[in-house]
Parts: sequence; structure tokens; C-alpha cells
Amino acid sequence: MNKPIILLVRPQLGENIGKVARAMLNFGLTELRMVAPRDGWPNVDAGPSAAGADIILEKAIVYDDMASAVADCEHIYATTVRKRGVTKPVITPQEASQHIHRDSGKSIIMFGPERSGLESDDVTIARHIITVPINPDFGSLNLAQAVILCAYEWSKTQNLAIPPKNEIISPAPQSELDGMIKQLYAALDKKGYFYPEERTSATQRTLRNILTKPAWNALEIRTLRGIINALDKDSRKAKRDK
Repeated sequence: MNKPIILLVRPQLGENIGKVARAMLNFGLTELRMVAPRDGWPNVDAGPSAAGADIILEKAIVYDDMASAVADCEHIYATTVRKRGVTKPVITPQEASQHIHRDSGKSIIMFGPERSGLESDDVTIARHIITVPINPDFGSLNLAQAVILCAYEWSKTQNLAIPPKNEIISPAPQSELDGMIKQLYAALDKKGYFYPEERTSATQRTLRNILTKPAWNALEIRTLRGIINALDKDSRKAKRDK
């Protein structure tokens, strides 16, 4: 599937590393590497913020230097909002994902420390720079946000399951719909709704057409029948009270 490797260069807070793991697993990325985490590794603060993405943290590999971390990778991408004086092809996360999906060999995406981002020496190792259109007056993404942008764009090149826009519940059987319609007819008939009498069949057809269009599910039909029943009871109670 040409999954890119995520490389955190000198990450600072364990909490942020955990958030990165969570972002990765949300979009199907599973390989995390780190270069010289400031507070060492493992880090007890990473687990809670990973929110269940513990497998990413357990398999994370720590390297002492950049050269070792990228040694087995053919395609190296650096994320930064500025080129920092380094002349490299600059592409968006979407374009990088298309390259990763298309190219053979391992791809790795580098992310710098939370406070300062990648240094110029880090960026020189990369073949491409990944950047995003961002507010020039406030180009500040946190570490997990930067990772999730790239992970999401990569996921769009895959066939990850897309949840339905709405929960899908099958329409109720015709017998349940017919029962509701007959109940409504009876309640309306008690109210003298079908008048004049010779128009009763036409009016009932119109009501049936209206009630058939929404494709009610069983729960909705039970709710509507309860409403009709409640209104009918109120009507009968009002007559007794008179």
C-alpha cells in the first residue's frame, strides 16, 4: 500500500507524540520513527493522549541521528512552512500522497520539533518539501495537526471505508405501513374528515401517496401510530368530559 513512514525529529512532549500516534492510526498509518526525543523514550505521557493507538507507540523506533532514521528510505519529504533557504521542489500534502502512492520504495515524511520545526540541515536531506497554503500572519500548526494533514491526504489514495452520511435503516414492511394508514383513516373518519363522502376514495389515495413517499422505517411507523393513538384518545376523552 506504500504507506509512508512518519518521522518525528527531536520531538519534545510525550503528549504530542501520543497525539501523533492517534492521528496516524485514524488514517491507516502504522510506522513511527523518532530521532532523539527530548524527554527520552518510552514516555509515560504518550499513552493517554494516544487514545488507544498504543500499537503505534509500542512499535515506534528511536534513532540517534537523522542519517540512521532515513537510511533505508528512497523518498524523503520534509514538512515546513518555509524553504529556509534550501532549494527543493515544494509540493502540497495531496501531491506528496500521489507521489507516495505511485512510487516504489519506502517513503518517509519528516516533522520537526514542536517549538521550531525542522532545521535547515534537516531539510537538506529531503528530496521534496511539503507545505500547505496557510495564513501568512499565523503559520503555526501543532505537531499532530501537521501529521494529520499528510495522513488524511494519503488515506484519500486508498480505499479506506467511508462511513455513510446517515445511518441506514431499511423501510418497514408494507403490512406495517398499511396498518398505520388504516389507523389514520379510522381516526380521521371519526372526526368527519372525509367529506363530502363521494370524495373519500380520492382523498384516501392522496393521503396514501403522501405517506408512502418517505419510506418510513419500523421505528418511525411505531412512533407515528403512537401519535395517532394519543390524539384519538384525547379526542375520545374530550367527548366524555362534555
